[in-house]
Amino acid sequence: QDLCEDPHLLVDGMSSHDFHQGKLGNCWFVAACSCLALRKSLWQQVIPDCKEQEWDPKSPRKYAGIFRFRFWRFGEWTEVVVDDLLPTENGELIYCHSNVRNEFWSALLEKAYAKLAGSYQALDGGCAAEALVDFTGAVADSVNLAEGKYGEVISEQMKLFEDLMKVHKRGGFISCSISSSGRPSEAETEMGLIVGHAYSVTAIRKLRLGESLVFSFKAQKLFMVRLRNPWGKKEWHGAWSDSSEEWKKVSDSERKNLGLTVENDGEFWMTFEDWCKNFTDVDICRTVNTSFFSLHKTWEKEMMYGAWAKHPEPLLNRSGGCFDNRETFLQNPQYLFDVKKAEDTVLVSLQQEDRRKYKKEGKGDNITIGFEILKVEDNRRYRLHKLTVQERVATSPYSNTRSVFLRRSLQQGRYVLIPTTYIPGVPTKFILRLYTDVPSKLRELKADRPKMTCWSLLCGYPRRVTQIKVHSAEGLQKQDRSGEADPYVLIKCENQSRRSPVQHNTTSPVFNTQVIFYKKDMDSPVTIQVWNSSLLSDQLLGQAMLAASPGEPREQQRLRLRGRGGGEAAEVPGHISVTVLSSDDLAEL
Repeated sequence: QDLCEDPHLLVDGMSSHDFHQGKLGNCWFVAACSCLALRKSLWQQVIPDCKEQEWDPKSPRKYAGIFRFRFWRFGEWTEVVVDDLLPTENGELIYCHSNVRNEFWSALLEKAYAKLAGSYQALDGGCAAEALVDFTGAVADSVNLAEGKYGEVISEQMKLFEDLMKVHKRGGFISCSISSSGRPSEAETEMGLIVGHAYSVTAIRKLRLGESLVFSFKAQKLFMVRLRNPWGKKEWHGAWSDSSEEWKKVSDSERKNLGLTVENDGEFWMTFEDWCKNFTDVDICRTVNTSFFSLHKTWEKEMMYGAWAKHPEPLLNRSGGCFDNRETFLQNPQYLFDVKKAEDTVLVSLQQEDRRKYKKEGKGDNITIGFEILKVEDNRRYRLHKLTVQERVATSPYSNTRSVFLRRSLQQGRYVLIPTTYIPGVPTKFILRLYTDVPSKLRELKADRPKMTCWSLLCGYPRRVTQIKVHSAEGLQKQDRSGEADPYVLIKCENQSRRSPVQHNTTSPVFNTQVIFYKKDMDSPVTIQVWNSSLLSDQLLGQAMLAASPGEPREQQRLRLRGRGGGEAAEVPGHISVTVLSSDDLAEL
């Protein structure tokens, strides 16, 4: 049965007002679609060749009764085809519908997304960020306004406003909701907001008042946010609501520029301060720019597919749980990456596979996931088996959302990123995305120890593993007129060596340099040299030699520096603080 005589996929383009929620509890999806409608370049990816898919009454034979949609699902774009049969009751659409009776893109998009998820019922309850990631391939981030005290601390509020405005300007998406804890879901607050309901943020602006008035009236700057209720009705009743007195301070032209309409259409403005005080949760989708042809900052992207998988053998188990599970934590997938600059901002997104398809089996809930970032030895190439000298530098939030996100500044060096489920032994797939300023060479660590090859029989195979961490030095010999030096440390073992970055203008440098050596000759010593960096020729400030046997103390040691030669060489000014660990089990450290 036809629902109307002149059906169209789109009528007068796409608008955030085209989407109205039906009887399904998927306000999160409708809020995401309202955001999508604001970006033509992005919705054209989701609805490809929309003009070709349009119903043409002049050529009815061209109409096949099917529509194509594209979604970014688990790292790749997936095409979904649906027919034009839509669920109705008494001639009316049951689920999503447009405010224009003969426009059907919203209902068809919802049907395609339901097919991807397994059923319409699988869309009952969710997070707007999930749908926005599926529409765009963006990375999802969450902010808890209550925990962050954004409604109380003005400085934090302003930082968040600038961040969200930048996200919005650069093509990102924002949605928000009020936690239903302690209150019935979909209850209405005194100010007209709906509890447990997703709103889309459709604009973020700085509004100036009084600029065109008499000179005695000081211009006032307001930080404003515009929201849309997916129901297409029920709006905010507080300050700056559609018909409030505050709008009289704004000129007619400015009101028109802001798109203010005094109608109960579900869209309304409020101050950012009121927004922070009344909403509790924010979902942010950041479109990370990886294009080289851009005026904005360009990021280098790396993406890896992985899985948490159970195995009774510890060296083969890849589902060890979070850091609290000390015995099994390192039995997780491990990924190595490098920070090449002195300091670099790193963006990390960890996303588990979509579990809506398992809702029919009663297993549709997301697993609680997160990750750790450890600073490791500068030359590490094999999996970690015990945490000793490594530094725990970052921990993501642990959440039962589909993805978790972390932004962190890291110092130059080598890092291991360990994605985990919160509880050990929970198998599922994931994708890991890493964004840095310069290429990071992200790769998975799979081997536990050096591989035995034919060359090993001829050249020898490692028999001992040694970890060294040079913490600091003190009392070094002064090298310039100001009484300072530019020291760095050089660590050598057999034919291997690693050098730290130079520490400028100090005789008491902090190095925190880590290295690991696999030694073929068990009697080969480790030499730690401190050098002064100079334009003409670097000068040796002193060295220490260590046997690095398993029986030596594993605690931090303070060693006297000596000149060139063996252990009996003359003492020179300065000490170094080091930690050395050795084992004849190559898979222990």
